Amino acid sequence: MGILAEDIARVRDATDFVAIASERMSLKRVGQRWTGLCPFHAEKTPSFSINSELKVYFCHGCQVSGDVITFVRETEHLDFAGAVERLAAKANIQLRYDDAKAGPDRAKRDALYAAMERAVAWYHEQLLTNPDARKARDYLRDRGYNSDIARRFSIGWSPDDWDQLARHLKLSDKELTDTGLGFVNRRGKQQDAFRGRIMFPIYDTAGKPVAFGGRILPGADDPAKYKNSSETPIYSKRRVLYGLNWAKDDAVKSNEVVVCEGYTDVIAFYLAGAPRAVATCGTAVTEEHLRVLRTFAPRIVLAYDADAAGQAAAERFYTWERDLDLSLAVLALPKGADPADLARRDPAALKQALAGAKSFLDFRVQRTLDAGNLRTPEGRAKTAEAALAMVAEHPNALVREQYIGTIAAAVDISADQLTRSIQQRGNRVTVAPVAARWPPRRAAGPETEALKVAIHNPEAVAGKLHEVLFTDPAHRDAFLALVTGEPLIDAIAAAPPDAAELLQRLAVEDTDAEPGDVLAGLARVAAGSAVDRLNKQAQEGGDPASLAPTIGWLIQTREQLGDDALRSEATEALVAWLAQEADGGEGTT
Repeated sequence: MGILAEDIARVRDATDFVAIASERMSLKRVGQRWTGLCPFHAEKTPSFSINSELKVYFCHGCQVSGDVITFVRETEHLDFAGAVERLAAKANIQLRYDDAKAGPDRAKRDALYAAMERAVAWYHEQLLTNPDARKARDYLRDRGYNSDIARRFSIGWSPDDWDQLARHLKLSDKELTDTGLGFVNRRGKQQDAFRGRIMFPIYDTAGKPVAFGGRILPGADDPAKYKNSSETPIYSKRRVLYGLNWAKDDAVKSNEVVVCEGYTDVIAFYLAGAPRAVATCGTAVTEEHLRVLRTFAPRIVLAYDADAAGQAAAERFYTWERDLDLSLAVLALPKGADPADLARRDPAALKQALAGAKSFLDFRVQRTLDAGNLRTPEGRAKTAEAALAMVAEHPNALVREQYIGTIAAAVDISADQLTRSIQQRGNRVTVAPVAARWPPRRAAGPETEALKVAIHNPEAVAGKLHEVLFTDPAHRDAFLALVTGEPLIDAIAAAPPDAAELLQRLAVEDTDAEPGDVLAGLARVAAGSAVDRLNKQAQEGGDPASLAPTIGWLIQTREQLGDDALRSEATEALVAWLAQEADGGEGTT
């Protein structure tokens, strides 16, 4: 984005990582690090660790890693510049930009956000004060939305006129179209995009207004009940969800987020005491939506008819559950009711229905059994066939087996008969196993401890560690990245992938090793390897007499590593010899 590197470093240094992370998760101090349940995957035992001094994190469960900026990017679904700007605002740091293109681009986006904020305020004021908005106010009151709710969600009213908003905002033609607030008609005049509608502003996860959803009043002469903003440079329907800016905190606390069809449904859950609902903006749920939501909660409850799309929906949902490591549930509501209707009549019933949300397959099977004719043999067989067809779509054999038992009990047909029937169908959903994402973790050893000391106590080993002491390529690359003198996060960014992952993990692991012991341990291993190599050289045709003094010196010096009084000097001598040998010298003794 062109933010000055030194300003990025200032923001990172000024940010209290533990305070930022504590907004989303519970943390407990363990030694020099903080641990908690990972916000990026479902777990019951904490495996997520933060080094508050170095401002980095690592999860030992799913191997996600990064610094405080990455954490904000991933949990709030921001781009890099947006995350830096969010943290800069909290730290009261004024950012500077050095890229000629980035500056104007950011300025243009900021201008669009500013225009949207003015539009939100203007529409809201129209709802509260414009006499022409009386019917809109009456409608909202009839729905149970008082002035406090209108203010809480910044609900507005777009007058039924051609260009009132455009005349108020006084935007350029391009700004008017780039915000989606209006357009230029065939006569070259600016015209409002929304007219005669109750306006629901849509915000991104950072709380910036990016779009609107407009609802007509009952009886209005317009076939479209809802009208949504078109896509713009600051708004993508496939990624943005209405209400997520308000719902994200409760979603994190409850490990659950509710997905609705309408904006008033979101408000209904708020009124019912479950402020963790969001709504798609005129589109079906997409994988991109779920990827956004997965950063806040591992359980997604669908508050609409999720079975309407049949088998195609089932395959998609099961794939999402596997690939995104989440669970999808369905809210069972009374027939013909939506969350907004139920909340108006009985808010407690809506909250109770949410507590009783079932897994996607459980919901489908139970609804089929409830609707079936179980009074006759033919009816039971037909109901069983319909329910089995749904069970057959599930990719997990253990899950299928349990639901066969449920169906068997309901239709009074043996589970063995149903199992044979489902085997004969041959239409199970096939889901490929998830590929291993990360290489096996290396066992801890002297090289690992040396890197930990180099990360957490670099002054203690400065000038004493040398790359010749590292035999494992990833450990050696990690060490070489560290000795550049760059900040840890920059060293990680510059290191090869295996080394970067190693550094990220070790940055959140404590060590109480003595630097002298670590150096001596590495030197002991390296000296032993050198002795073995020289002995082999002597046996394979070398000059034993000329090699004997060096071998003897290595053995003697290696033994001195066990003497506290001689250890430091012996370590230094061995490292110097190994380094000279690696450079092509003969190694002085």
